[in-house]
Amino acid sequence: MKRLLAATALCLATGPALALNICVEGAYPPFSETAADGSIVGFDIDIANALCEEIGETCTLVKTDWDGIIPALLEKKCDAIVASMSATEERKQVIDFTAKYYNVPNQFAGRADSGIEISAEGLAGKTVGVQRGTIHQAYMEKHHPDVALTLYGSQDEALLDLTSGRIDLILGDALQIDSGFLKTPQGEGFAFIGEPVYDAEVHGTGAAIGVRKEDVELRDRLSAAIDAIRASGRYNEIMGQYFETDIYGS
Repeated sequence: MKRLLAATALCLATGPALALNICVEGAYPPFSETAADGSIVGFDIDIANALCEEIGETCTLVKTDWDGIIPALLEKKCDAIVASMSATEERKQVIDFTAKYYNVPNQFAGRADSGIEISAEGLAGKTVGVQRGTIHQAYMEKHHPDVALTLYGSQDEALLDLTSGRIDLILGDALQIDSGFLKTPQGEGFAFIGEPVYDAEVHGTGAAIGVRKEDVELRDRLSAAIDAIRASGRYNEIMGQYFETDIYGS
C-alpha cells in the first residue's frame, strides 16, 4: 500500500503562521501507524497535513496514546485531535468537533469458521475485545452488557489476542479491520461476523477533528479546510492511496 509520508505539514501561505500541535495515535493502521523508522504514517496523518497546508499553518504531530488523547487536548499538549475519533454526544460534552472527514460502518470480526451468531444467545459464553474508551466499548456495554468484554489500549493489542485465540471476536471500524487486518497475512482465516452495527447515539456522526470548546475559530477553519480539500480533489487523492472505495460516507 502506498504511503504519503510526511512528519509535519509546512505552511504554504505567506505571512506569519501559528504553530499547531496535532495529537495522533500511531497505532490504528491504515489510518495511523508508526513506521519502522519511527515516523507516523497513514490516512489520518496525510489528512492532518493537507488541512494544515490548506489553512496555512505549520503543524507538528504529537503521538499520543488513545486513553490520554482527550486529556492531552484539554491540557493544551496539542491543539487538535486527528485520530479517527467519532463525534459523539458524550464526547461533545467535553470537547468540540469539526465537520466529519469520513464515516464508515462498525462490525464484528473473528475466525471465519467460528459459527458465531451476533445475538444475545450467540454471544453467550464468548469474549469480545474492543479498544478502551471507544464507541465500540460503549456499543457493547449498551447492547450486550452480559457479554464478557476485554479492553485494550490499542486495536493492535486486541488483534494480537484475537489471532492467538485469547478472545473470540473484536468489534471495530469495519474499514480499519478490513484494510488493517483481514487483507493482511495476519488476518488469514478471519472474516467479518454478522452485519454492520449502528446506534446513532453511540456512534455519532462520523470521524471528525476534536478541538477545545473555546477554539471556535480553529474548529471553523478546519471544517472549511475539509470542504476545500474535497472540492480541490486533494481528499480523493489521499483516500485513493489507502482505500478502494469512498469512505467519506453519507
